[in-house]
Amino acid sequence: MLENLRADIDRYVYTDNTPWLMVVLTRQGVWATAQYRFSRWVHYHVHIPGIRLILKILSAIWRKIIEFISGIELPNRSEIGKGLFIPHPYNIIVGGAKLGEYCTISQDVTIGIGGRGDKQGFPKIGDRAYIGAGARIIGSITIGNDVAIGANAVVTKDLPDNAVAVGVPAKIINYKGSKDFIFYREQESEEVTELVNEVQEQN
Repeated sequence: MLENLRADIDRYVYTDNTPWLMVVLTRQGVWATAQYRFSRWVHYHVHIPGIRLILKILSAIWRKIIEFISGIELPNRSEIGKGLFIPHPYNIIVGGAKLGEYCTISQDVTIGIGGRGDKQGFPKIGDRAYIGAGARIIGSITIGNDVAIGANAVVTKDLPDNAVAVGVPAKIINYKGSKDFIFYREQESEEVTELVNEVQEQN
């Protein structure tokens, strides 16, 4: 929990060049993410009945306060990797979806359940996804790594790695990916490692 939360906070520190204390005190995205991390930790790791009940009640109250203040709903049944970045709050709903590491969710985004019968389910989203303002990602679909989803796009079908999708319904317009929109501290070292690996493969 703490490792993931540190990575969440560091996204704001690194991206906005803001001291971590100011991030913790002022960024509503961090408040919502912290509540989610704590609630999920209680749900899956606290097994002493009395303590578990008390913590779950406190977590539920905390969640409702955060939802009222920020308009961000991150239920603990969701699986969210480290380094989540929510630059602007309000009207953000992540149902029981799965998100990878270092994703960015803009304001007014819904990631929710869709489909019927055996096809009903939540989206699975890969690492380093950028989700633009007003986007809707619905149903049991798979979104690859490094995908960028444009503002107000409605995604109801799978998207491969590096896809850039826009429109209603969303269509792929290129494969430039999300690298121009996603920033985090380990990014530079990862890019250097990839470059070294490419050179070694060529030799």
